[in-house]
Amino acid sequence: MARFSYLSAVLLAVQLQSTTAFTPTKLNLSPPSTALKVASATSFSLDEYLLSKKGPIESALEASVKSRIPQTDKICESMAYSLMAGGKRIRPVLCIAACEMFGGTEEMAMPTAVALEMIHTMSLIHDDLPSMDNDDLRRGKPTNHVIYGEDVAILAGDAMLSTSFEHVARYTKGVPAERVLDVIARMGKSVGAEGLAGGQVMDLECEGKPGTTLDDLKWIHLHKTATLLQVAVASGAVLAGASPEEVEACEKFAMNIGLAFQVADDILDVTASSEDLGKTAGKDEATDKTTYPKLLGLEESKAYARQLIDEAKESLAPFGDRAAPLLAIADFIIDRKN
Repeated sequence: MARFSYLSAVLLAVQLQSTTAFTPTKLNLSPPSTALKVASATSFSLDEYLLSKKGPIESALEASVKSRIPQTDKICESMAYSLMAGGKRIRPVLCIAACEMFGGTEEMAMPTAVALEMIHTMSLIHDDLPSMDNDDLRRGKPTNHVIYGEDVAILAGDAMLSTSFEHVARYTKGVPAERVLDVIARMGKSVGAEGLAGGQVMDLECEGKPGTTLDDLKWIHLHKTATLLQVAVASGAVLAGASPEEVEACEKFAMNIGLAFQVADDILDVTASSEDLGKTAGKDEATDKTTYPKLLGLEESKAYARQLIDEAKESLAPFGDRAAPLLAIADFIIDRKN
């Protein structure tokens, strides 16, 4: 009965959760008229920061999918295969950095950081399925369904998604319950019809579809890609007790870097090799996907990504040097090679 009451509360919170509407930035490739007044991250070492977070994040991820009884060995192995396959861990790091920016701790944010990576990994497992993008390479390794079969891969993704909510609820310590529930509600919305799932459906519908517009593309990637990055930053802020205005600033930052992340992905699909990417290069063109380079051209896409990052940084100007990790991650998103 206690379990039922808790789940009911979570579902109710998801239904009631309202977030600040985000209006995608307009495409404007002319130089900004005024210099951005943001904290400089030039003296901040992102490599050192990421290295300091890597060990704790990897340990927490590994512990989160360990099988505790023989009957779950196979599904946990499948979950761990994809969750521990490497990756940049951008979402966990964003969550922790945002929490620390408002005086919170790594320990406070870690359960949510793990949950976000679980959701992201679930989306990759499902995205690679034959019924979706039909890819056999991810992070330089055979995709989950190639190793475990489609049936187990689907179930591993499902288990990862449900476990993510349990992980936040069960393991978040030293945070008021209303903040934890807020985070769970945000996570739930981010994977629903107005989040990852809805973005993925529209992405599939627009494959090979003539007349797909830039607005269509923005909607797809604001929901398929940017929303989970928004939840990562906003959740870190919420856990640490940030004000609604501070959380809103974080959301604006994250939505812009999330869109920039996808623009950069589209560019890399054209310019990088499969070896560099760790996944099949040129797949977008092969499946006739609408991408930013396809609509804008390569150089204008690069300029648009930079514009988005500049606007993202401007959102964090009030936080000064405390925002240094987030500002450095924003630059990394469009400077990365894979």
